[in-house]
Amino acid sequence: MAAAALEHFLTHTRRIPRSQLSSLFLHHRRYFCSDNSPQPPPIQPVSYAPKPKPADETPPENAPANLSEDTFSVRDLTREDFRYLKDSPMTITPVSYSKRVAPLPEDRVAVEEETVELQTESKTIEANNRAVRRVFRVVEEEKEVPFPTLIKVEKKDGERKVFDLQEAIRQVKANAKRNFDETLEAHVNLGIDRRRSDLGVSGAVVLPHGTGKIVKVAVFADGAAAEEARAAGADIVGADEFIEEIRTSGKINFDKCIATHSMMQRVTKIGRILRGLTPNAKKGTVTNNVAAAVQEAKQGLLDFRMKDAIVHVGLGKVSFPEEALQANVGAFVNALLLAKPAGLKKTSKYAGYVNSFHLCSTMGPGFSISIQSLSKAADQYVKLRPQ
Repeated sequence: MAAAALEHFLTHTRRIPRSQLSSLFLHHRRYFCSDNSPQPPPIQPVSYAPKPKPADETPPENAPANLSEDTFSVRDLTREDFRYLKDSPMTITPVSYSKRVAPLPEDRVAVEEETVELQTESKTIEANNRAVRRVFRVVEEEKEVPFPTLIKVEKKDGERKVFDLQEAIRQVKANAKRNFDETLEAHVNLGIDRRRSDLGVSGAVVLPHGTGKIVKVAVFADGAAAEEARAAGADIVGADEFIEEIRTSGKINFDKCIATHSMMQRVTKIGRILRGLTPNAKKGTVTNNVAAAVQEAKQGLLDFRMKDAIVHVGLGKVSFPEEALQANVGAFVNALLLAKPAGLKKTSKYAGYVNSFHLCSTMGPGFSISIQSLSKAADQYVKLRPQ
């Protein structure tokens, strides 16, 4: 196969010109010779001039000037840089952009010197401050952030003082300093569950020395009972006409209300208007003996009712003598014991029923009363006025 190719080559070389034969031989010599191929022709680099800037565009202030070709040298370039620059001219045109960020604090120009006037003024102010501190001996304290601490609760000096009834009345009189005759008020805290409606406390009592108030009494009666009420001193006496007048007007102008048994059915029609003044048999305001009821109301009939396990009542004026106020307190305490609910099972009359008893004036401080002195006052009232 090789011999046939050589024969074909030799036969056809006669027809090829000499110049073509030499070039052809050189072309095939690459495949038959192990010598290195000749160097390829050098590549001529092509460069383009930079795009000229418009005439109206001004270069930025901080733009660096164009660097000349002599600025850079081959020694300053790395192999990676030379890879991209070996076939290009050594002229580099840097591009700069305008700043778009705020200058950093260190880039700002610091004021190195202050004016002479400011320095003089600051020295004068500092000298004056030192003189003031020296004259008044002011000690400058360092401002420190206080560390959070727990405030200790101040303990009270023992329990609240409990007074005897007589001493408490004297204290109330001494602390009543208003320009009007204040009322002696009693506030009783009962040991009753307010959620139980069957343990309600209510009642009425005639204070021996009255309440000190002028009471206006109205009586619902007719016939002979109406005449007895007028004779006993009732302020208003009436029957059906009086009931109709209250129903149409919706107003009342009296403090106590008494009714006979025969009139009670008609009085219930105005119960919403009377509210707490509605006659009640337990309070003694529904009776046929209207003369005695009117006299008791005029003398000082006191109605009391528990509200949220507390009873608030007025037991006379502070201007009353001490003995009169003690008698009124004893009468109220006795009525409070009589109104004790049957469902409240306690061994003592006071334990578990009367938790605390306080006396005060209308605008004065309160004083706690001992249970022993209250029991003594109630027993004294029972002895003087046996039931």
